[in-house]
Amino acid sequence: MEQYIKPFIDVCMEVFKQFIGCEITAKTPYFSEKDSLGGGDISAVIGFTGEARGAVIISMQKGVSIKLTDILTGSLHTVMDDDVLDAVGEIVNIIAGNVKQKLEEAMKMVISLPTIVQGAGHIIKWPGNQARILCIPFKIFENDMFTLLVAIEVTGAR
Repeated sequence: MEQYIKPFIDVCMEVFKQFIGCEITAKTPYFSEKDSLGGGDISAVIGFTGEARGAVIISMQKGVSIKLTDILTGSLHTVMDDDVLDAVGEIVNIIAGNVKQKLEEAMKMVISLPTIVQGAGHIIKWPGNQARILCIPFKIFENDMFTLLVAIEVTGAR
């Protein structure tokens, strides 16, 4: 399982450094129960299918999403407007696309377009019973955090 998870951590760190100019620190990953996942204020979801199926989600609090958007757009935001939704969706899109490239030799996958979920304390429900959900917390800025959630199940289907 580690060979499938490490690319998500590496890519996430690369994306934040190259595209946003932020150093992030991965904290200890942990597995979570499917029904105990509480989201931040905004989450961006990308599903994937093919020889592996599952999803990757980035979830963060409003303040983190606004700070990231300010950096990406070069303008100030005070609310989670369309720019913020687009920025968080684009971040998860870049992460998923780069992970897909890294895993392409091991398995063929197709990724979906990002879906944005917002609302304080939203809960993400995961379908199916096979895939385990890995939560990877990242520290960003001074004391802020966001989480990358990964559920991957190798199917072998083409």
